[in-house]
Amino acid sequence: MTFYLGIDFGTSGARAIVIDEEARIVSQMRYPWANVTNWVNCWKDALWGLIEGISQEWRREVGAIAINGTSSTILLTDAAGQPVDAPLLYNDPRGSMMLKDLSSIAPPNHTVLSATSSLAKLLWMQQLPTFGQARYLLHQADWLAFLLHGKLGISDYHNALKLGYDVEKLQYPEWLEKLEIPVFLPQVLAPGTPISEISPEIAAKFGFSRDCLVCAGTTDSIAAFLASGAKLPGEAVTSLGSTLVLKLLSRTRVEDARYGIYSHRLGDLWLTGGASNTGGAVLKKFFTDAELVSLSQEIDVSKVSELDYYPLLKEGDRFPINDPHLPPRLEPRPDDPKEFLHGLLESMARIEAQGYELLQQLGADKLSYVYTAGGGAANSTWTTIRSRYLEVPVVASNKTEAAYGTALLAMQGSRIICNS
Repeated sequence: MTFYLGIDFGTSGARAIVIDEEARIVSQMRYPWANVTNWVNCWKDALWGLIEGISQEWRREVGAIAINGTSSTILLTDAAGQPVDAPLLYNDPRGSMMLKDLSSIAPPNHTVLSATSSLAKLLWMQQLPTFGQARYLLHQADWLAFLLHGKLGISDYHNALKLGYDVEKLQYPEWLEKLEIPVFLPQVLAPGTPISEISPEIAAKFGFSRDCLVCAGTTDSIAAFLASGAKLPGEAVTSLGSTLVLKLLSRTRVEDARYGIYSHRLGDLWLTGGASNTGGAVLKKFFTDAELVSLSQEIDVSKVSELDYYPLLKEGDRFPINDPHLPPRLEPRPDDPKEFLHGLLESMARIEAQGYELLQQLGADKLSYVYTAGGGAANSTWTTIRSRYLEVPVVASNKTEAAYGTALLAMQGSRIICNS
């Protein structure tokens, strides 16, 4: 029996999932973040800790490994792969200082024209006193995979998108090369592509087979999509976590920075989407988990709430309305908490429907089916309300863990070798 290992480095912690040849989960481990002062050491400790949590019997039979990381989390390393400074995390906005210069070079509305893009961060990092020691720019997933296979400077086209890599032509564009950045940008492979066998040192230390493959990874959000079960154009995944994230599989690439919309390549298809600041964090401001369950059960879903909200914790949204000054709209607030919750759920469902409508207006495939991930997927009342607005079937994702989607990538990579 061959097993496949997927490792997820997300916003709240790391997780590993081992699957068998039938894609069934046989083992899973968690490593939560807590009071982190040194991210590099934390990531290494998490990687080794997760691997050690897998039984030695299963480790010997792992045929391939893949890792996902948070999008646009980057670090600079020296020629030996040692980080020369602290990494910049996915939500670090210091790249905003470079946007004026970058907008004169990058095409209008390009994905890199964001304060948190990998390229904006890299240009900001050129000012660091340690930059002279840097030789490679790597994403979080790239560097963690390097610790397993030992080959520097290799990435995947999901992580490289916000670095400016052209995922349509599968090359770095001329405008990016004109920047003459004095570090090596990574060689870019398709996610799941086998990079190398695991290094002999790591194989010996942890008891992996010497022919265990390490494959190119992906980002955490794409890994969660891969786990969902969505495969056909028109199928989508809505993540109902602290925010509302939409991803629609399409034959047409849709890009528009005005709305925070961009497309990831997924084989011959495109995964287009955006993220709103509404979502579960707003609900949890007003209700406990127990109240959300009990009050949801009391809502009469056959009736449409007359309350019209735009639920935000603070002013500003990105998608489907991109307005940093958009005010929250949470009034009038009825005395009955059930009515208030009903109004919130209906309003969020309208925002979700508006988001998918915008993606379709910009050229994406017509919505046909929605899988749901995140904590909100368990709320059947919300699912019924959303189905009414979306007018398509709405179901829970097959699997919701990003590590599971990454394990599927590892399995795919192993089969590339077997079939070649």
